[in-house]
Amino acid sequence: MRLTRYTDYAIRTLAYLAARPERLSSIAEVAAAYGVSQNHLMKVVHELAKAGYVETVRGRSGGMRLAKPAGAITVGEIVRLTEDGFDLVDCGSCAINGVCGVKGALAEATRAFLGVLDRHSFETPGGGAALRMALDQTPRLSADCAAQDA
Repeated sequence: MRLTRYTDYAIRTLAYLAARPERLSSIAEVAAAYGVSQNHLMKVVHELAKAGYVETVRGRSGGMRLAKPAGAITVGEIVRLTEDGFDLVDCGSCAINGVCGVKGALAEATRAFLGVLDRHSFETPGGGAALRMALDQTPRLSADCAAQDA
């Protein structure tokens, strides 16, 4: 299974915010940290906020932060929120639908995949110190490169 860029950005955003629970972060800051498009990230943050995972604060000193504890947000629930569907193949129009054993195997594999993701939260070991250090040391893409990502 391959996750979309949208899901990737959602996971990255939540990991970033989990590593910095003591303060507000901006979309521009998160986009620069990962070298991704601010425009794409805005859409992701909007959906995360609507779903109650991110709290946004407007204004000059505004930004965003997790709306609930990092340990209460699982990777599985974010993947379910941001991915459209989990049908690995389209069995609806298949001539052997109903008698084929592959459909059940694929459904079982999907349940196992999501089950593993449900066991992992955004709580970071050591309060996120290692993640903060890694992000702080990652070379940033220039604004031109990030804009080309859009």
